[in-house]
Amino acid sequence: MAKNHFGGFGGGANMQQLMRQAQKLQEQMAKAQEELDEREYSAQAGGGMVSVTVSGKRELKSLVIKPECVDPDDVEMLQDMILAAVNEALRNAEETRNAEMAKLAPGMGGMF
Repeated sequence: MAKNHFGGFGGGANMQQLMRQAQKLQEQMAKAQEELDEREYSAQAGGGMVSVTVSGKRELKSLVIKPECVDPDDVEMLQDMILAAVNEALRNAEETRNAEMAKLAPGMGGMF
């Protein structure tokens, strides 16, 4: 009796089907990553005094600071609001990326 060289994977037809499925998954993941890179994520801090938008590629796209929050005697607070808004927008982008990729490859979402 001929021995199967693929362990429990079956013969050539099953291996070809597995390879096609893997290729399809890879194509779906590449498309999803491309779409996620094009998305934009926004966040605010300081009750809307600072607003930011980042791309799915983790690039800062816009920063809006309301003039009334600019206090030359308290630049540190403005810096904190900017950091908070940027970090929140980046977290939103990362969480969305992980959730979308986990839909394609359950159990692997944290790898993206």
